Amino acid sequence: MGLGGIGKSRLALEIAHRIKSTRPTCSVFWIQATDVSTFETDCRQIGKLLQIPGLEDDKADIKSLVKQHLSHESAGEWLLVLDSADDAQVWCRDEKRTTSTLSEYLPRSRAGSILVTTRTRGVATSIAGKNVMELQRMEKDKALQMLQDLLLNPEILDDVDATSKLLEELTFLPLAIVQAAAFINRNDETIENYLRLLNDSEENVIRLLSEDFEDDGRYADTKNPIASTWLVSFDQIQRQNKLAADYLSFISCLSPRNIPQSLFPDAPSALDMSKAIGLLKAYSFLTMLKEVTGPDPLYDMHRLVHLSTRNWLKMSESLLNCTQTAIGRLCKLFPTREHENKDKWILYMPHAQYLCASTLSEDFNERYILLRKLGLCLVIDGKYKEAVGIHSSVVRWREKELGIMNESTLNAYNDLGEALRELGHWIEAEKYQKKALDGQRAKLGVEHPSTLTSMANLASTYRHQGRWKEAEELYVQVMETSLRVLGQEHPSTLTSIANLASTFWNQGRWKEAEELEVQVMETRKRVLGQEHPDTLTGMANLASTFWNQGRWKEAEELYVQVMETSLRVLGQEHPDTLTSMANLASTYRRQGRWKEAEELEVQVIETRKRVLGQEHPDTLTSIANLASTFWNQGRWKEAEELDVQVMETSLRVLGQEHPSTLTSMANLASTFWNQGRWKEAEELNVQVMETSLRVLGQEHPSTLTSMNNLAWTLKSQGRSDEALELITKCVQLSTQKIGANHPNTKARTRTLKMWTQE
Repeated sequence: MGLGGIGKSRLALEIAHRIKSTRPTCSVFWIQATDVSTFETDCRQIGKLLQIPGLEDDKADIKSLVKQHLSHESAGEWLLVLDSADDAQVWCRDEKRTTSTLSEYLPRSRAGSILVTTRTRGVATSIAGKNVMELQRMEKDKALQMLQDLLLNPEILDDVDATSKLLEELTFLPLAIVQAAAFINRNDETIENYLRLLNDSEENVIRLLSEDFEDDGRYADTKNPIASTWLVSFDQIQRQNKLAADYLSFISCLSPRNIPQSLFPDAPSALDMSKAIGLLKAYSFLTMLKEVTGPDPLYDMHRLVHLSTRNWLKMSESLLNCTQTAIGRLCKLFPTREHENKDKWILYMPHAQYLCASTLSEDFNERYILLRKLGLCLVIDGKYKEAVGIHSSVVRWREKELGIMNESTLNAYNDLGEALRELGHWIEAEKYQKKALDGQRAKLGVEHPSTLTSMANLASTYRHQGRWKEAEELYVQVMETSLRVLGQEHPSTLTSIANLASTFWNQGRWKEAEELEVQVMETRKRVLGQEHPDTLTGMANLASTFWNQGRWKEAEELYVQVMETSLRVLGQEHPDTLTSMANLASTYRRQGRWKEAEELEVQVIETRKRVLGQEHPDTLTSIANLASTFWNQGRWKEAEELDVQVMETSLRVLGQEHPSTLTSMANLASTFWNQGRWKEAEELNVQVMETSLRVLGQEHPSTLTSMNNLAWTLKSQGRSDEALELITKCVQLSTQKIGANHPNTKARTRTLKMWTQE
């Protein structure tokens, strides 16, 4: 048994030839077993060949006569091939059936054997019991040999990569290979051109797969094209089990690989679902992934079956309705972006993306609800560009359909602003966050929680731009309103206080930051408990403030407490746990405890690679941290290798103007600098500074850092006048922007004084 087109009939024919050649006295009979009519017609032909008495009687039961004859020992050795016995209604008996089945007319003899080809597991087990062999996908070398034998000009297979790609696209299905070869022969095509046709629009691929072709191994009245091969099976499934047909329709609207059972539409009972899925598996339309364990099994659908099912739905004008049903189902089930839902959204995401890419869903409201959920999770996954594209489409649709003052539209502005901020596009982020804030102030009022959230989001963008005074003003406003409206102990109030503390922290106002962070931490301990994630975040923030003041022991004590509690409460793979480990490692590094720092950083890298992927921004940050530890030990080559890896990945994933990319370039420049490779360091530092000036502006803290770094590089090359000019400008801008008392300004001022006195 096996999928239609996998080569069952050809294999049966080969077996028949081999038996006849090795055992000439063995009779071979072939019956087309697709339905009662073809079975009876071929039985009549067998009866005539065997000259069975009574065959010409008009009332004769030809099937019974043939059965009786072959069941007798006088018939000798024989092989009976039942080809394409696919219809369970014809071959299988169940408890509801009162009429006979064709299985009852099969002869039984020690000298005889029956070989059945079928697409249906139910038919296979009904006739053969345990003696069932399922044909698997053809091996690559055999598929290649088959294609080579069929082509008029085998030399076109010289392009090994294109040929391998073609066989993969055809999923090593023999019938698909026969059809491809026929098309290539008839049209004198190249492998590359046929591949292009296969990767055309869905509609054109269906047309290609519907091209008829000559095949001596098929019956005269049987349709050859791939797209038509499974239509009979689709119709049979529809007759046998409506739920199975519904599942088939639903699945064809999803991506054909890794389909979670939890996405399937609800069934009246678990038994009904099991029977429906079992029928699709019986036709080889679904394959369960055996390596997957757990409560949510995964299935694959054959790519060409997937295409053909969609074509079947188009022909019945059902594809639009099925697509909308699938979107509604995904929209309902797609989870929020909390960490505990990550495994589920990773499974659902490819199917949501496939559905939302369909032009059939463009004017469907639930599509944009689903897109929003996708975009929010993509931000967590570090795929900021994709998130911006998705949120932009949601904004455009909601503006057009709902208006700019609709609450859903205002939320969409905030979502887009967040994605743009993470992408480093702060000016655009600010534009959309202001739209959200202005609309919510007018529509909901200044004290509404959504308005306060928008204010905090805008303040965060100001903070990323180094506009700390503006951020502080907004954070103070959010905090004061939250205190008045929600109360001193409300979680949102405490978050607003923590946000204000972070602004003080950015400005080097450590004491003010510390006072607020102590307040937040103690209140969260009392209200939420010592092990609540928000309490742990508050402790980590306070530890960070200690760290920046050089109070390493106090920082370490808190970081250890946060890490141990996070490991116990949240688990080793939770983002907050990994952050706490990275923070503790940085404290070890500052104390010169390199080995302890390195061990933790390696652990963080390995876990983030496994959980988030090698290219996630958080993974890159952890690699950069390890490079910094190597750097501090003078292990320049090891540091350089990691710095190069981070920079190249950041350039590819985030783009050359992203702040994280610029940081990675600055880190590599610093590693060059410490090796005395001044020119290489200078080139990178110039690039970082010029990009920072253009993208971030000359007063941004990161730009000022790049100016300071370049000044030191120039100084190291003996270019003292250029270095002095640049550090002078840097000190002036630092004093104006971040204040004379900021630690960075103080350090740069000391450098200027030292260089001036030389």
